[in-house]
Amino acid sequence: MSTSWLGDLSAWLSIHPGWLAAALFSTAFVESLAIAGIIVPGVAILFAVAALAGQTGMPLIAALIWAGLGAIAGDTISFALGRMLQGRLDSVWPLSRFPALIAKGEYFFRQHGGKSVVIGRFVGPVRPVIPMIAGALLMPWQRFIAFNVASAVGWAPVYILPGFLVGNALASEIQPPAHFYAVIGISLATLLMVYLVLFRFQLGLGEGSRFYSWLERAMAHYDATHRFWRLYTNTRPAQEGEFPLASFMLAAGASGLLLLWGQLATHTQVLTPFNHLALEWFEQLRQPLLDGPAIVATLLGDPPVLVAAAILGCLALMFRGYYAAAAHIVAATLLTIVLVWLLKFTLSIPRPDEVLSPPTSGSFPSGHSAGITVFVTLLASFVAGETRNRKRWQTYVLFSLPLLPVAISRLYLGVHWFTDIIGGILLGLAITSGVRASYSRFDRIHLSADLTLVLAGMLWFAFTIGYLVLAWPNALIAYRPV
Repeated sequence: MSTSWLGDLSAWLSIHPGWLAAALFSTAFVESLAIAGIIVPGVAILFAVAALAGQTGMPLIAALIWAGLGAIAGDTISFALGRMLQGRLDSVWPLSRFPALIAKGEYFFRQHGGKSVVIGRFVGPVRPVIPMIAGALLMPWQRFIAFNVASAVGWAPVYILPGFLVGNALASEIQPPAHFYAVIGISLATLLMVYLVLFRFQLGLGEGSRFYSWLERAMAHYDATHRFWRLYTNTRPAQEGEFPLASFMLAAGASGLLLLWGQLATHTQVLTPFNHLALEWFEQLRQPLLDGPAIVATLLGDPPVLVAAAILGCLALMFRGYYAAAAHIVAATLLTIVLVWLLKFTLSIPRPDEVLSPPTSGSFPSGHSAGITVFVTLLASFVAGETRNRKRWQTYVLFSLPLLPVAISRLYLGVHWFTDIIGGILLGLAITSGVRASYSRFDRIHLSADLTLVLAGMLWFAFTIGYLVLAWPNALIAYRPV
């Protein structure tokens, strides 16, 4: 019955494509609304509507915006409902019919706090009730809105892109490159292995680990090393005595790997065959329906977008008196700009000649990869700094996800070699970890989201949308394949 109804809806929308925006907004709204998300098969409908949007030529950005706005509105209404029903969630119909779900949602919220609004957006069993429970448990409005908007920005691509790409694929003939599924499978497995290694790396160097304890005792034997240890040890009450060993080790490791990788990439021919194989593979993958998402991803890594985020973040932090945090964001931004420019200018590695108007700067390292790495990892470090040590890896994994489409878009569009991407990521990790280690000397105050940071985030979101709209026509021409 439900399948027939969904088919009828899809058929009607295909005849009336003008209603696609309203359908995306309404479906995302209902899917995010308290309790209604349990009854209505929102995920299936979203996939079907997104597929129709891709099939009828609706712009991807428009589809993402309408779905994101619907999700934000649905969660906001649920939050307000929770405020009205605080203390009565398990006694008011129809909520009284779902006591187990309400109890599970309350436990989840108490375990994860404000982060549960973000996590709950992607976790099926508790997704429809978390915003309502956040309101019932008196979560501040400003904090909820910050998490609500931030999670919707990540939620929309996850739920809309698959259906949209399927719809686009149905409207065109796609021939995937050779060994497509094998390459994707190996790449995902490699990425998972990297995440696991970094996870074990963090646990192995965290406070309380054997190596940490041994190094702390060794450093205490000498006055100079003991002073260094004490100088960078966190003095915040919740994290008192925590030395940023993982940050120092990651800074040293990433810097060393960057030096070695740079030598292999720029002064030898060892990696040249692999660079050309990767370039040819992405040449075969390139299809008109993938050009749009790739250009959007690459524009999100453009310097104006990232620098605007840094400026707005610094202003918001300075307004609240977090001068040390703002100063370290400025330092990370300037270091990234200067080092990327210096390496590109000094090495002058030519770019692939694949697009109509490639950037004129040198190829190594990728500035987009370095910039987005610094952006997501530095943001993750501030968020993770407010959580317990053993749960920080979850924050880093979640926040690192935007790095992938930006980095891959540079390969897909043919404006960078594979070695450039890896070099940019290593440079970004070295900068972030070094800056974060330095910040531990000044990390004395709890950082919390408030209306100022929410306003800064909304301004940056508006700026980014405006930038995408203005840069889109030129980008379509510049990144057109030769």
